[in-house]
Amino acid sequence: MECVIMSKPQVSPMSLTLPEKFVYLHDIDATILTDIRYFKEDNFIGRPLPGYEADVCITVEAVAHNLSKIQKTLKMQGLSLLVFDSYRPQETVDYFGEWARNIEDQAMKEAYYPRIDKREVFNLGYIAARSSHSRGSAVDLTIVKLKEGGSYEELNMGTKFDYLDELSHTLNPEIQGEARENRLLLKTLMEENNFINYRKEWWHYNINEEPYPETYFNFPVK
Repeated sequence: MECVIMSKPQVSPMSLTLPEKFVYLHDIDATILTDIRYFKEDNFIGRPLPGYEADVCITVEAVAHNLSKIQKTLKMQGLSLLVFDSYRPQETVDYFGEWARNIEDQAMKEAYYPRIDKREVFNLGYIAARSSHSRGSAVDLTIVKLKEGGSYEELNMGTKFDYLDELSHTLNPEIQGEARENRLLLKTLMEENNFINYRKEWWHYNINEEPYPETYFNFPVK
């Protein structure tokens, strides 16, 4: 899928006053691309989600600075990071749980979870009552190839972001060739820069030595 790079949002007097150690990613590195899926309809639920009031990425300083190091490496190869989500309000995590318990709401099943029973999303580890995203220490992302004319194309990772399936497990043996190489490229870069992968999601990484290991925040993304 080819996408056009939009202009980056700028911090204004209306921007949120963030808790200590939280930052807007674009203030640290404006070259990192973002596509905040939970602000939009293009996600596994199929609608914008509570807690997301703007198409901006908020994270903790350690995540932002380490992503910037990776970005510098990728840019030399004509590549870029593309971030789908980082800090996520607890309100949104709670909404995931409500959605999971509403068995009738399966609007996005064909696109995002065709091979699993929605009633199993908790047991399978795709949804949880608490998330490291709400601590500000997690990031969901991929790598894209930059193209002429201000567009980009996501590298083949074997599945889309938030595809609820064993095929999304980072080292799933069914994923081979180019897709496996791309997953390993992302994994290597992230691990070299103090991140840990969640093995059931190739896109999900947590920063080591997170600043708020026991705190789950609930301020809005705006």
